[in-house]
Amino acid sequence: MEDCLLKIRGISKSFSGVPVLSKVNLDVRAGTVHALMGENGAGKSTLMKCLFGIYKKDEGEIFLEGKPINFTDPKHALENGVSMVHQELNQVLQRSITDNIWLGRYPTKGPFVDEKKMKKDTIELFKRINIHLDPSTPLHKLSVSQRQMVEIAKAISYDAKIIVLDEPTSSLTDKEVELLFSIIEIIKKQGVGVIYISHKMEEIFQISDDISILRDGRYIGTESAKTMTREKLVSMMVGRDLEKWFPPKTNVPGDVYFSVQNLTTKYPPVVHNISFDVRKGEIFGIAGLVGAGRTELLDALFGVRTRASGTISVNGAPVANLTPHESINNRFAYLTEERRVTGIYPMANITFNSTIANIQAYKNKLGLLQDKKMDEDADEAIKSMRIKTPSKKEPIRSLSGGNQQKVIIGRWLLTEPDILLLDEPTRGIDVGAKFEIYQLIIKLAESGKAVIVVSSEMPELLGITNRIMVMSNGYNAGIVDTDKTSQEEIFQLSTRYLNQTREAEV
Repeated sequence: MEDCLLKIRGISKSFSGVPVLSKVNLDVRAGTVHALMGENGAGKSTLMKCLFGIYKKDEGEIFLEGKPINFTDPKHALENGVSMVHQELNQVLQRSITDNIWLGRYPTKGPFVDEKKMKKDTIELFKRINIHLDPSTPLHKLSVSQRQMVEIAKAISYDAKIIVLDEPTSSLTDKEVELLFSIIEIIKKQGVGVIYISHKMEEIFQISDDISILRDGRYIGTESAKTMTREKLVSMMVGRDLEKWFPPKTNVPGDVYFSVQNLTTKYPPVVHNISFDVRKGEIFGIAGLVGAGRTELLDALFGVRTRASGTISVNGAPVANLTPHESINNRFAYLTEERRVTGIYPMANITFNSTIANIQAYKNKLGLLQDKKMDEDADEAIKSMRIKTPSKKEPIRSLSGGNQQKVIIGRWLLTEPDILLLDEPTRGIDVGAKFEIYQLIIKLAESGKAVIVVSSEMPELLGITNRIMVMSNGYNAGIVDTDKTSQEEIFQLSTRYLNQTREAEV
């Protein structure tokens, strides 16, 4: 390939005898954004970790600017012009921006750190990529997007020729995404090659120059983003055509089963006087802009957040749900938004992660855990959820995001819940895995369960729900029938109470 900056040839990698990559190729041109696409478990992150020196490849070659490279660790990669910004930022929040950028390689003057040079270099670096932040600011005072900008600046400070961005917008608002894209455009002009991993197709077509697809650890092909279509991309990723993006809604809502009346939260009162009903067998969506109070509402329903007022009732009977334990006993299940922070036990294996919410059911008369029963349920969860893993003894952190999500859903199903609270259930998950989770959600509703789904993806809410409540600044801005509404109406409702607090104060 002309002006090829990075060449990956025939890379293979196995874990415990299970092949994860099989003779994968990749070419990245200088000054371009190269999207790396594929379903969860396709091998995208594994390939990048082989490039970055986190994993040792089993076979294959990597060339940077025509020269063979074989990085032994991330430090070796950074020193040779390859940087990687991981989805989960690993920063020292109590230290300043400057400290975080130059950590481990402070400039010195004699036996002392040259603070003056370090600050000067940081300011010059920020000017180069148009970042406007005070280098002395502690990181804990920055937003997630600003911290991500710092991490990208750190990557560039190594004079990186290749920068890998792994799901960089998973926690960003639309405005923050625009800022990120503007920085990417700046570094493209400086000849840097950017490898961009994301499941958000709109972003891929907006920012990418080239798109490569992996499927089941194999290289499928590369095309220009200008000639690639959404349908072709999906077909290459999943190996089949998805004629419909969402399965048919075969669930039939029944009578009102779950009711919330005048719910307001404490400290601060993010949720104000919310009331709604959910019917048995219904998929009830919750829409709203970032900061609308959607997650806080689910926290309050599950006993994670304290309620100041309001009542919850199931089948006409009041329930307190003052703690998560009490909520589980009342047959609630809560799939949280940030699975890596509040969903999984990363160092524990799949069996533990599958059974932890139902741990009381595995105790014998002596109070000892029945390992055999736990293993059987873990095996059943792996089979029923179609989780891709070599073994139930694998640590969950070794799984792809989609398979981690399936483990968590399987965990909650073992508790036999009647009411499921799902916060961003498909965040960071590829289109094929999304379809499977949509099918599962509809199947759960078909069995009579009440399902509440919070999502920032409007097509998702319109594709799988029966009704949608739109939240605006912590208030219920309206409830609409999914089949009779539009994205425009939902957006208008989501801005309905944006000035509510200020108006109330006046």
